[in-house]
Amino acid sequence: MIRVARPADVPVILELVHELAVYEREPDAVEATEAMLAAALFGSAPTASCHVAELDGDVVGFALWYVTFSTWKGRPGLWLEDLFVRPAARGHGFGKALLAQLARVCLERGYARFEWWVLDWNVDAQGFYRSLGARPEDDWTVWRVDGEALAALGT
Repeated sequence: MIRVARPADVPVILELVHELAVYEREPDAVEATEAMLAAALFGSAPTASCHVAELDGDVVGFALWYVTFSTWKGRPGLWLEDLFVRPAARGHGFGKALLAQLARVCLERGYARFEWWVLDWNVDAQGFYRSLGARPEDDWTVWRVDGEALAALGT
């Protein structure tokens, strides 16, 4: 079952974020707290949305996303920040079901795009995404400013 996340799901969503960080070989990188996720998802001005996958009443996966905007298309898009399904629940179609639900959100809302990043070494995920009709945008390189460089640029 795929459904919109509820405030009571925040603790398990954070657990899944930590599990994803371990999977992505960054086990100590998560700074998010339950309070931060609750504010982002359910606060007075939410900045993200989340769908969860349930198996026998237990949340086993999530897709956390937010709205972007394309000046060229003149319409919003959906950016998938994280998709994760616990290893024990893989192979049951939860990943595809989560992505299909987000595709429906895009279609229902008239969004122009549905995008996400994939780590270069994650060839299993790349194959899965290709099987759904997704393609890499090889002409683009991700650039980032954070930490001290962000502070220096903003002051």
